[in-house]
Amino acid sequence: MKPKAEARANREDGCHSGAGPIRRSAPDDALQGRANGNPAPVDPAGGSDVQFLELKIPPPVVGLLSAAAMWYLSTVTLALDVPSATRIGSAIALALIGAAFDFAGLVAFLRARTTINPMRPAKTTSLVTAGVYRITRNPMYVGMLLLLIAWLVFLAAPWALAGPLFFWAWISRFQIIPEERFMAGKFGDAWAGYRLRVRRWL
Repeated sequence: MKPKAEARANREDGCHSGAGPIRRSAPDDALQGRANGNPAPVDPAGGSDVQFLELKIPPPVVGLLSAAAMWYLSTVTLALDVPSATRIGSAIALALIGAAFDFAGLVAFLRARTTINPMRPAKTTSLVTAGVYRITRNPMYVGMLLLLIAWLVFLAAPWALAGPLFFWAWISRFQIIPEERFMAGKFGDAWAGYRLRVRRWL
């Protein structure tokens, strides 16, 4: 019986028959920290599982880089022969719609007194679902995308379509997805219901 008692003691001390201390997994460490009164570490961007490139580049910067690349492409590729009045008029109309989405989204956030910093979703204090957020879950990103499409129409360069496509793909993967992970963790069922009612884009 003595060897069994010693083996039990070794397990309780965190040893595998002299093979060294048992290593707890990260979730076990987090649970142990909470049990001891110490909070688990949380990424300042709004989650403990933020991955590479997520929440690293501000969306307006991504938009400006996309717009610059579109202009360059328009200078080295063929452009469509579109009447100036049609091209400029359509671009202005799209730009105004995009700016309206941006403004409406900003106003809704300010009224809710929650953060407008897209790089720090941890500072979000409320789930905004009113106003333009009944149409899209990300009106400010929709607005930026429409501004890029307006720029595309103005340039009349087919290859410049790469700009809006890149912006849509980048923002979806590296901005919206980590934001939604945080929202799901913080607002639970309220977020789940809102997500089912309203589209991510349009």
